[in-house]
Amino acid sequence: MLYALSTCQWCHKTKVLLEELGIAFDYEYVDLLEGKEQDAVMDSVERWNRSGSFPTLVIDNKRAIIGFREQEIREAFAV
Repeated sequence: MLYALSTCQWCHKTKVLLEELGIAFDYEYVDLLEGKEQDAVMDSVERWNRSGSFPTLVIDNKRAIIGFREQEIREAFAV
């Protein structure tokens, strides 16, 4: 699951990298949500990333990669 902002260049780069690697993933543009829906998603983000920064990539509900870390993402998916 990729938690991102629609205006964030690093979020966009992370999304493009995942697509290029052929990784199936869901994503949520948190800034496009409103009210309780946004609050609930931010609670999910902050479980993995206390600072609530973006992008936050949660892999199999087991680990998170915070920020655009290309090598770490490649290693996490063994590609």
